Amino acid sequence: MNPTSQDETRVDDLAEVFRVMGDANRLRILVLVLDRLRPVGEIAAATGLSQSLVSHNLGRLRASRLVRAERRGKQVFYVAADQHVRTVLRDMLEHIGEVDRPGPPLGRA
Repeated sequence: MNPTSQDETRVDDLAEVFRVMGDANRLRILVLVLDRLRPVGEIAAATGLSQSLVSHNLGRLRASRLVRAERRGKQVFYVAADQHVRTVLRDMLEHIGEVDRPGPPLGRA
């Protein structure tokens, strides 16, 4: 099967999404907003990151369509963009939490 240019574009797009998700701070933010709307200040307090760094990372996540924003008055709340994002993250969290799988433990290479 020969990949088409459309397949290549989709692979490139997927690689970019995984690059965005490859940052530990952005993953912490994603996990926090999996199931409920949270304002930037709450995310900053929970992660220990500055509000400006949280806002920057939320911008990257939003540009990759991993989170969506909802304005309520003067505050902007963020949540995982859709069920696909929630499913991928939950599946990966479950995957790394498996202790009975054969092979070496997860760690940095």
